[in-house]
Amino acid sequence: MSPLPSWALVLLALAVLLPVGRAVWDRWTRRAALRAMLRFRARVDRFKLTGKRYIRDALLADEQVAAAVRAHAEAQGITRDRAWGRVREYIDEIVPAFNLLMYYQVGYAASKASLDLFYKVSVRVRDPGAFERLPRESIVIYLMNHRSNADYVLASYALAGQVAISYAVGEWARVFPLEYLFKSFGSYFIRRRYREPLYHTVLERYVQLVTRNGVTQGLFPEGGLSRDGHLRPAKIGLIDYMLGTAAEPGFAERMYVVPVAINYDRVLEDRSLLRELRITEGGPAPGRLTQLREVLNYTVSNFGRLSTRRWKRYGRAAVVIGEPVPVAPWLAEVAAEGTSLFERPRAERLAEVQRFTDAMMARIGAIVPVTAVPLVCAALQTFDAELVPEARLLERIEQLRDALVHEGAEVVEPAREAAETFERAYRMLRMRRVLAQDGDAYVILPRGRELISYYANGIAHLCGAWEASVRARDALPLDTLVGR
Repeated sequence: MSPLPSWALVLLALAVLLPVGRAVWDRWTRRAALRAMLRFRARVDRFKLTGKRYIRDALLADEQVAAAVRAHAEAQGITRDRAWGRVREYIDEIVPAFNLLMYYQVGYAASKASLDLFYKVSVRVRDPGAFERLPRESIVIYLMNHRSNADYVLASYALAGQVAISYAVGEWARVFPLEYLFKSFGSYFIRRRYREPLYHTVLERYVQLVTRNGVTQGLFPEGGLSRDGHLRPAKIGLIDYMLGTAAEPGFAERMYVVPVAINYDRVLEDRSLLRELRITEGGPAPGRLTQLREVLNYTVSNFGRLSTRRWKRYGRAAVVIGEPVPVAPWLAEVAAEGTSLFERPRAERLAEVQRFTDAMMARIGAIVPVTAVPLVCAALQTFDAELVPEARLLERIEQLRDALVHEGAEVVEPAREAAETFERAYRMLRMRRVLAQDGDAYVILPRGRELISYYANGIAHLCGAWEASVRARDALPLDTLVGR
């Protein structure tokens, strides 16, 4: 009997070792994931661990999706097979593949490292007991204001000890490796300003499928970053899809909405956002070379600071998590007017959803954290001058802080002396060439006025008697640009 050739021995060894290796790997990842869950004591929705194939099959078997396929094929003059092909493409694009180990080991470590590099992070839960009192089978939706693309990282980090959260993410993140990372963290992608009914049916049924199965979701109702610092009007498409789950018996009582407010001493994209705002007013759009040069300058400059140990963090990043708001009482209130929400014509239903979402945005606005830079910028904006004496500025910071505390605002470290608050903010404003010292006064530099307005606008609505004064000197036009 002739011996087996070497290639056959290799194949035989692989046939034996690969299944064993995969079993060992799967066992290790499961144990590591369980250790991570125990470490954070976080709630992980079981449906998140469901395989992508199961979700795909459920959507392909959905009657509403089938009806949309028939309508699409007829409207476009194509075969149903082609229309089903589009559905499969949309499902592959939308549906994530949650990886528990990626979320809690890789994701948490990466978010903590990046946030610690750029910011000092503070997280406040207004009523921790309210979350402990939530029913175990509750369906929770976190609604957040959108200041920066760093919000995704910051909010996930802030909530890591409570829940693994799934986001609705725009097309901007559909590039390697962001797409893989977001999908492995359980986030799903949406196309903004894409009106095709077939796509929206698939998206709606997916959102309702995961909502029905108790997946905790995070959503930015503004639909894009604020370019002038103010809260933007809410968009209700995804919220309407999620609330649609409450039409089924037993779900309304399980649904809760949690307002979450985010603020920064420095928004990473602030100058880019201000440039976009100027473009809407007819300003020139920068060319690709200009944008590339700015990115390279920023990267090289920061790398130089890191390598020479001159790196300074960008101040505070703050998150405030509000109290859960039950959905059932609102639905009962709507039904008491004569007709339930889900029996109303579409236009009337959407109007009610808009009012509900606006009320949630008001709750978010009421708990926006006030950090040092926005507070000092708001104080500067109350002066009708470019040169402000230090004594008057410190007095105004103290007056404004007291007004904010009186209004119940979430001032970060409210007991801090005005001089210390100003010193913390001034380090950042000086570094960014917004403010400079001139003897016993401070002068607002030519490029600084817009940034001062941007940060002041984020808390202007909280300033009580000083609100009109802060708003009167707003140097920015109204943001009318559609969110990205």
